[in-house]
Amino acid sequence: MTITDDDLTHLRRCVDLAREALADGDEPFGSVLVGADGKVLFEDRNRVRDGDQTRHPEFEISRWAARNLTPGERAAATVYTSGEHCPMCAASHGWVGLGRIVYAASGAQLVAWLTEWGVPAGPVAPLPITAVVPGAVTEGPVPVFEAELRDLHGGRFRR
Repeated sequence: MTITDDDLTHLRRCVDLAREALADGDEPFGSVLVGADGKVLFEDRNRVRDGDQTRHPEFEISRWAARNLTPGERAAATVYTSGEHCPMCAASHGWVGLGRIVYAASGAQLVAWLTEWGVPAGPVAPLPITAVVPGAVTEGPVPVFEAELRDLHGGRFRR
């Protein structure tokens, strides 16, 4: 795994967006889309608190990219995210043809935390991105963010 200082900067923004989501009563996830030139193109955070469970930031990135970028620009872009894509978001990533994915915490880490806290499993299997999109280029988890993200996710259940 080759994580650069730029990668860490973008992941930091994802974690900050996740913190914003939690402060707003939502699940703590945040994502950033960065073009090949290093410019931030789009960013968002989870917005599922009102009942639409498809309002994940990775899914919003796919929608935005499909409307605003050429196939070549999408393939050259990088998606940064606080947590590894769920299967829905991974599929949207694959269908839209986005490039590299860098995630701070893995789905396996999140499942382990939730299990430890006695949180029931969700309705969708927590598959790794590459189980849904075999050709996806992924990097993560990034250990420097593990404790912070564990604390953020734990905050959902200590309210």
